[in-house]
Amino acid sequence: HGPPGTGKTMLAKAVANETDATFIKMAGSELVHKFIGEGAKLVRDLFELARQEEPAVVFIDEIDAIAAKRTESKTSGDAEVQRTMMQLLSEMDGFDDRGDIRIIAATNRFDMLDRAILRPGRFDRLIEVPNPDIEGRKQIFQIHTRSMNVSDDVEFEALAEEITDASGADVKAICTEAGMFAIRDDRTEVTMADFHNAWEKIQQEETDDEDVSRTFA
Repeated sequence: HGPPGTGKTMLAKAVANETDATFIKMAGSELVHKFIGEGAKLVRDLFELARQEEPAVVFIDEIDAIAAKRTESKTSGDAEVQRTMMQLLSEMDGFDDRGDIRIIAATNRFDMLDRAILRPGRFDRLIEVPNPDIEGRKQIFQIHTRSMNVSDDVEFEALAEEITDASGADVKAICTEAGMFAIRDDRTEVTMADFHNAWEKIQQEETDDEDVSRTFA
């Protein structure tokens, strides 16, 4: 669990690459259905497929979509989401042996999760994936600029210090946008100024998005 863009899904993909297990990915939002019983059936089908293909790793992204704290709400939509979660809990540690199936889940909203899904036996390890520190941001810059023609004046350490609180996804976006600045100017090298301009543009876009959200709130 952790903020958006910190690489939670990427970690799950790395697990799949490092094991010989079948990797089955599904977003929590895909398990939310309008009609009674559809979400629970999809959960059963998901684990039935995993049993057929075991050893298997089941990855549920955005699990907060189906595992949020239960409420007293009587609406049919909320009731259906809760039925889906109960089916997931049953598949994770019900009467039937789960077999050689491991479950990984990711969420940006750890605070919203129901306590039942977090107890030992369901998820044995809770791993926080925070935004990278300065050294982490520097390494991410180096990774995403490996195939770029970068000018000698570019200092990744200085950039990493400048973009405090940036996620790994932000760093990737900065590199992509810096390359676009160079292309627009018909240059073959990406300069330090391009990276600065890219960061300013991304910050401006985030500010504009926040303003739009407030307008429609």
